[in-house]
Amino acid sequence: MKEVITLCFSMANLQLMPTISFENNLKELFVDLHRAKLFPDGKDISDAVLKSSPEHILSLYLQQKDNEGFDLMAFFHIHFEKAPQRESHYKSDTSLPVTVHIERLWEVLTRQPDATANYSSLIRLPNPYVVPGGRFNEIYYWDSYFTMLGLQVSGKTDMIESMIDNFAWLIDQFGFIPNGNRSYFLGRSQPPFFALMVNLLAEEKGEPVFIKYLPSLEKEYQFWMDGVEMLFELPGNAIKRVANFGGDKILNRHFDNLPFPRTEMYTDDIELIKQHGEQAEKMLLDIRAACESGWDFSSRWCSVPDDLATIHTTDILPVDLNCLLYFLEKTMAKAHELNGDMEQSRLYQSLSDNRKTRINEVFWNDETSFYHDFDFEKKAQTDALSLAGVFPLFFKIANTAQAEQCAKMISSKFLHNGGLLTTTFESGQQWDAPNGWAPLQWIAIQGLRNYGFDTLAETIKKRWVNLNTKVYKDTGKLLEKYNVVNTNLKSGGGEYPVQDGFGWTNGVLLKLLKP
Repeated sequence: MKEVITLCFSMANLQLMPTISFENNLKELFVDLHRAKLFPDGKDISDAVLKSSPEHILSLYLQQKDNEGFDLMAFFHIHFEKAPQRESHYKSDTSLPVTVHIERLWEVLTRQPDATANYSSLIRLPNPYVVPGGRFNEIYYWDSYFTMLGLQVSGKTDMIESMIDNFAWLIDQFGFIPNGNRSYFLGRSQPPFFALMVNLLAEEKGEPVFIKYLPSLEKEYQFWMDGVEMLFELPGNAIKRVANFGGDKILNRHFDNLPFPRTEMYTDDIELIKQHGEQAEKMLLDIRAACESGWDFSSRWCSVPDDLATIHTTDILPVDLNCLLYFLEKTMAKAHELNGDMEQSRLYQSLSDNRKTRINEVFWNDETSFYHDFDFEKKAQTDALSLAGVFPLFFKIANTAQAEQCAKMISSKFLHNGGLLTTTFESGQQWDAPNGWAPLQWIAIQGLRNYGFDTLAETIKKRWVNLNTKVYKDTGKLLEKYNVVNTNLKSGGGEYPVQDGFGWTNGVLLKLLKP
């Protein structure tokens, strides 16, 4: 088995294209802009568009900053433009059905490749794409799959293909799909939904789609499995995004290749370093790894659930990540079969079968009758109950008895008036109670449908749809997340205010409303 796995994972050197890195190109100016706390959201700085080259602006700043009466905010506005937020100017008509609102928003949330500025942290993409909205005016990896669900209902197959082509281009350029198309995201990815995107497009355009994107699927897999060949000599250890339980028992975790303060949250991370000293480097890595998970932040990643300072994401093997990689392996097996390479098809089928076995061995808990994450350092499951535990149902990894037990847990522990909780713990973080998120509603609903729990799935669907529609009628907005416990209150938590737009909410809602 060691030889079989190693055949797949000779990681190529990443071909990184030049792009603006604010902390490197603007140096002292970048630091001083954050230190001055001119903006409540650090993303306003990291996403700003420079009106001339960073070298020129930095030179001017160094010449002027010590002058009497120097005004840093005025300097910023002279030499930078804030990134535009097109949907913030969009006026909703709540007399129209929410489906019409979503159809109108597609154009508002669409970005063209020629709209990218020369001096910006934004990475130019070759094709049009849809952004989430709000403060997020770049493409985001896992968001995009759920956005595509709505684009599929709207008949926008060309846009789906355009976005997938962008992701394939990013894989070719960088060796993986970054968190988003910003230079400051080049240390991490997000949950690997590319294989699901390819399957979605194949529903519309047929099986040749699998062959077209096979090289990209394989490169992404290499990224997630990078370092695995070294782990055969280091049982009980982890390297980058792979961990070894002994022998050939390989599972994955989230990671980040750049354990430094985040460009977009620089001030927050510098404060963390000041507070925690020598522990800060590991904490920064764990924070960045949580960002790669998409669940930033959650009690799921903390040894003390309501204390973010105890975050230890890189010690945790997430059940949802490993389910996604199982599906990636299955998709590659299918693509190789269609391409006539049965040896490679059998290889990836074997890898997916082995991972399925490990998922049920490692993540299933007989006492709670649910799937839990696994703490690699403690060699024990975590206590956290989260909707990550429904991914084995979505990918049909659970057996019938396990699925039945999961359905009971979902009904008794997660279901509320507005849909499903993200976790059962209220920590103040956004990926915890009382919040619900569109992608996890979809995963749960589809997972329950896979095993015939249609009544429960329909209940979740109706409650989520009603909450989305109610908030839209009240505010004219679709939001990134919702309070599913008290449907009269907004959601909360996290590092920024609740955003509207909103790509994945639009996509899932439109898909659920499809007759």
